[in-house]
Formats: sequence, structure tokens, C-alpha cells
Amino acid sequence: MSIRPYVLSELNWKTVKESDYNVAVLPWGATEAHNYHLPYSTDSYQSEYIAIESAKIACEKGAKIFVLPTIPFGVNVAQLKIKLTININPSTQFSILNDVVDSLSKQKIQKLIILNGHGGNDFKPAIRELQNIFPDIFIGQINWFQILKHSNYFEEAGEHADEMETSNMLAIKPDLVLPLNDAGEGRLNKFTITGFNEGWAWAPRLWHKATHDTGIGNPRKALAKKGEKYLNDIITKISQTLFELSETDIENIYEK
Repeated sequence: MSIRPYVLSELNWKTVKESDYNVAVLPWGATEAHNYHLPYSTDSYQSEYIAIESAKIACEKGAKIFVLPTIPFGVNVAQLKIKLTININPSTQFSILNDVVDSLSKQKIQKLIILNGHGGNDFKPAIRELQNIFPDIFIGQINWFQILKHSNYFEEAGEHADEMETSNMLAIKPDLVLPLNDAGEGRLNKFTITGFNEGWAWAPRLWHKATHDTGIGNPRKALAKKGEKYLNDIITKISQTLFELSETDIENIYEK
């Protein structure tokens, strides 16, 4: 495989020192169980794939973008009863992000997009704080799983190791997906308190109590072709946003 000029982990100093970049993309995932049939790095695999494919399209249009190595650990405080879940606390996540932004700032990279693939990661408070520390850097986040309406692509509703994520992994990493007969049904134990079920009250769900097999959503109808269509449509939208960001001077982010 040839070196991809927009994937930092594959690049060398000879190439980098002669290249001009203005947007960094940071894929961020998690390390956690995904039902019985998907790998622990499902969130990371999806975020990395989407980031790289989106950057590829944007760079083919002339964008000056590179993709940073994927952060494999997410905020998983509610899943720690599930064996081999790896958690980083929100304060740790902030420290990592702060150091990344500080590094980019010193190298005059003024635009950063966090491409997030894990529902437990919430970067908004960190971005607000970092914007105050680094006022000359534009920082944004994209939760790729919130871009498109899932019901337009998938038959079964869900949110974790469901038909959507399973279809994506069948398209991206089929060799790491166990036969769907091995998967649990992804049944969720809801709260017994009305407000939390209606969504206007919130508390973290303790995964070992809220799920039976660590999944939420039945994956049995997953197909690679469903994942391919969904991912392609997401990548098309993200790549356009990355291209526009690369082409836009940081002083012209807002209309005048």
C-alpha cells in the first residue's frame, strides 16, 4: 500500500517538512465491549475510517488536511463493571486534548476537528475552555453518528453494537465480526423513572444494569451493503465540510 499523504501515522519527515497543512482531524473512539460479536475497538475503527476517507476526498479537491492518529480511549465511567473496558475521565480527556491543541498551536495549525465516534465523549465543555486558552485556533467536533437519520438506512433502532454499527463493521472490518447468530439481541433495561425515559432528565446508564449483552439494539439485520451506503453518505458530507474549512481563512469563519 502506498503512503497516503493525509494520514500522519504513515508520513515521514521528508514529506511533512515540504507539505502545507491547515486543518488537523483527530479521530476519537473508545475501548469497550460491543455485544458479543463486535470488537472492543469498534468506535475507534469507525472514526478512523471515516476521518481518513473524508480527508482523502477533501484533499483530492485541494484541501490541506491531515488525520492525526486515533485516540483509542474514551469516557467510559459507566461501563467499568464490564470486563476490560478502559476508561479515561473527562479531566484526562481534556488534558490530552489540551496538549494536542498546544502542539498544533506551536506549529501554526489553526484548525482542528475532533471526529468523535463514542457517545460517552462530550467535547463541548473542553472546546469552550480551550477556545479561551487558544483564541487563535478554531476547534470543532463532529459526532459522525448524529449526522444522518438512521431509519433511512437501517430497519432496527439502536445505539450501541446495533444494526448500524454492525453494518458499518461488516463494511470496514468484516474479519473482526463474529457470525450474527452469536450476537445478543441488544435489549435495554430502561429507567423506572419517567423523566429519564422521556429524555428531559439525564443520568449516566450503568451498563451492567442497563444491558444484557452490552449492546443496545438488535444487530441481526445488519448487512455490509447497508453500512457501505450509510458510511459513503456520511463521508460525502464530512469531506465537504473539511474542504470548506480548509479553504476558509480563520478570520472569515463567520458571515459579515
